[in-house]
Amino acid sequence: MIKENQKLLNRLHVLSDGAILYLSLPVAFWIRFYILPGGYISVELYQYLLLGILLTLVQLFIYAAFGLYQSFRRGRLRQELERLWLANLLVMAALLSFLFVQHYIDYSRLTLIIWFFLSTGLLSVKRAVLRRVLHYFRQKGYNQKHVLLIGGGEMARTYWNTVDKDRELGYTVIGYVSSQREKRMGKRKRLGGYEALESLLESKRPDEAVCAITPEDYGRMPEIIEACEKTGTKLSIIPSYAKYMPSNPQFDEVGGIPMLNFRRIPLDNWANAFCKRAMDIMGSLLLILLSSPVMLVCVIGVRLSSPGPIIFKQERVGRNKKRFFMYKFRSMRVNSGQDTQWSTDHDSRKTKFGAFMRKCSLDELPQFFNVLKGEMSLVGPRPEIPYYVEQFKQEVPLYMVKHQVRPGITGWAQVNGLRGDTSIKARVEHDVYYIEHWSLLFDIEILLTTVFRGKFMNSEALD
Repeated sequence: MIKENQKLLNRLHVLSDGAILYLSLPVAFWIRFYILPGGYISVELYQYLLLGILLTLVQLFIYAAFGLYQSFRRGRLRQELERLWLANLLVMAALLSFLFVQHYIDYSRLTLIIWFFLSTGLLSVKRAVLRRVLHYFRQKGYNQKHVLLIGGGEMARTYWNTVDKDRELGYTVIGYVSSQREKRMGKRKRLGGYEALESLLESKRPDEAVCAITPEDYGRMPEIIEACEKTGTKLSIIPSYAKYMPSNPQFDEVGGIPMLNFRRIPLDNWANAFCKRAMDIMGSLLLILLSSPVMLVCVIGVRLSSPGPIIFKQERVGRNKKRFFMYKFRSMRVNSGQDTQWSTDHDSRKTKFGAFMRKCSLDELPQFFNVLKGEMSLVGPRPEIPYYVEQFKQEVPLYMVKHQVRPGITGWAQVNGLRGDTSIKARVEHDVYYIEHWSLLFDIEILLTTVFRGKFMNSEALD
């Protein structure tokens, strides 16, 4: 039943996309020539409608190529919207280039730009609403994908707990298969042993089989794969080492042998790294220019507030574990615990002007120079002092992964409220997610969220 429902949903999804794309064009035409001033109709509406048919078909094909019609139970809305906007940008760029080269200059480019933003915006809203509706019905137990779980190890139990806890995912486990009843699985339903797998797949007809066997049972993998292939059942595999894996692992190939790459990240790509660095340079230069009057006031305020240097320099651990000095306006009196002692909201070491700077995050402004020097980025994991790096790398899983990219002034953890005296483990989880899912749009999202939520900088630093 789920397969039939999925087919129907996909068809409605495609048809509604097509309707939005096509109908947005006459609306854009109306806005351009009947709402906005200065419009002269040189191409009649029917010609735009003919162009709209071609554009709609091309864009639907591009959407399919970009994976926008695959099941999004496992995907995130942000990733889907990134692909949607990128697909539309590509089509728009190709269209404008074609019209220019072919000298079809009579088509109103403003009309086409309005159509781009109108259709893309409506499609984005539609996808957000559709996800909310489907999540609601999945929470109620509808539109569930039924899963047969193969294995009774720790990862099998973790998977079952996860899909049971988060009903929005839309998965229901009908039972598990293992050589014997596993204590760790508690009272969960065991359907039989591995020898009964093929007959169970035939009789139960699950939508998917999820294999989460223990290392001791890896010898059974060929018969598990063969049983799923014979019955035409989709098979997904959760390795026993899954907790050490990134969320989007990459595969390399050597002589036809596939190899799983555990820690390849988007910024390993030189083009991505170039784009991020270019944004850092341009952004830091612009922000230094715009904030220079404020920085001058801070310089005077720090000088008058207490004796000591204006700029506080503290050693931090950056990309590839290289150490650098991070700059801040000094907000505390000079003290002996500045390299090993956390600051608090009511720290007696703060000066009055320093407390004001911290409240407004003005003490972090000199870090734009760290960004310009290439020691930091506008967006990235917050850097830590060596004293705590040595401590946390022994206590927090994946802590050192954050040092594979430049540290940032603000980051995904900070805009999600993980600042100051908050969970280090949760911060690392957010940092690793950012590293594995990096994109320029993600950086822009974090920067805008930072500004509009009033959390432009992180106030956790020690000084």
